[in-house]
Amino acid sequence: MTTTGAPRPSTRPSGTRPSSTRPAIAAILVISAAATLFLFWLIYVHPAAASSTQYAFLPALNALLNGLSATALLIGYTFIRSRRIRAHRAAMITAFAFSTLFLVSYILHHALHGDVRYPAHAALRSLYLPLLASHIILAIVALPLILVTFFFSLTGRIPQHRKVARWTFPLWLYVSVTGVITYAMLRLAQG
Repeated sequence: MTTTGAPRPSTRPSGTRPSSTRPAIAAILVISAAATLFLFWLIYVHPAAASSTQYAFLPALNALLNGLSATALLIGYTFIRSRRIRAHRAAMITAFAFSTLFLVSYILHHALHGDVRYPAHAALRSLYLPLLASHIILAIVALPLILVTFFFSLTGRIPQHRKVARWTFPLWLYVSVTGVITYAMLRLAQG
């Protein structure tokens, strides 16, 4: 109703309703939970397939992909701040692609080599473990947020996209950067 009491004109075609986002968000949450459970099973339950140094480059590749994702995120952020929407979208899709490639490489590494532990008496262990814990916990939180943020953007729900992206961006960036840092710390500790 308007202030004059007349009904507001509808901007939707007659006979249509706004589509609900609930089914899509529920699917994203289910997929995210399944992915998280799969990764925990792979890392902590499933025995490693190989004990050799085959594909020993994967942890370095994972760090590189995390670094590239962080770079693309920062570039995307600068683009959106300057209202370059197309460039922002391209940068964020690039960040998503790097993160997806990271996830594939991460799964492959853990399927082949299992979990890699930080040496018990190595220096900086008291810094490494809390950093790794925050990285893991926030990665679990970031996954559904990233997917929801992309869903809102790709379906044209820009106000919702902006609201969620304010949380997604710093979490995704933190996870990407700490992925590189934890890799470097582990490599230094292993000698």
